Amino acid sequence: MRKIYALGVGPGSPKYVTEIVKEIIQNCNIVIGYKYTLKTIEHLLEGKEVYEITMNNQENSYQKILSELGERILVIPFTGDVNFSESEVVDRLIEIFGQVEIIPGISSIQVAAAKAKVPLDRSKVITMHVTTSIEEKKLELQKALIDGLSVILVPRPWPKQPDKHFMPSEIAIYLRYNGFDTKKMKVHVFEALTTENETSFIGTVKDLEGKEFSDLSVMVFNQSTLDSYMNYKWQWKN
Repeated sequence: MRKIYALGVGPGSPKYVTEIVKEIIQNCNIVIGYKYTLKTIEHLLEGKEVYEITMNNQENSYQKILSELGERILVIPFTGDVNFSESEVVDRLIEIFGQVEIIPGISSIQVAAAKAKVPLDRSKVITMHVTTSIEEKKLELQKALIDGLSVILVPRPWPKQPDKHFMPSEIAIYLRYNGFDTKKMKVHVFEALTTENETSFIGTVKDLEGKEFSDLSVMVFNQSTLDSYMNYKWQWKN
């Protein structure tokens, strides 16, 4: 029976691949994905028909597989969670294949928030990792910071087009130009989370100016304060 799955395989470590994702991969026939993503699940790919794609050839590769798929099971793995920063690709997969079952994974934003001890339920999550304009997202970032929220943010690497490149250094300069006192703003930048190449930066936003980070970066603007249930003891009174 033909089935198409879009799977989240976690930030990079095989340890973060969920059991349901492992099971689906083990039972599939074909896997198509990016090099970094395939590396995360390489221990599960023995005996599978595997295609490595790039942004430049993915459309032709998907169309070719569509014509040859038949009644087999196809898996398209995504780094992190399928439901975050991947909507443009997932929408295209639905256009091409029709019915696509989406299985969530653990996102780098969850890991980054945990490491920075910043609660997601009191934060704004923003991804700049899209091909469309990010001007509205820049305003979202400003508003969230002004409102006192912590922000977990995925920057946008685009080195071949400097006007679209919006990495930690560019973000720091942007905020300073828009009136933020970046010397007093706390920030974490994590790279290659959960892998042996993981690094972390802790400092101020001003410190980021001129620093280079990889395309596997996540930023956390920490504006959180402790707010435990002990602050709401009145709720316990009868």
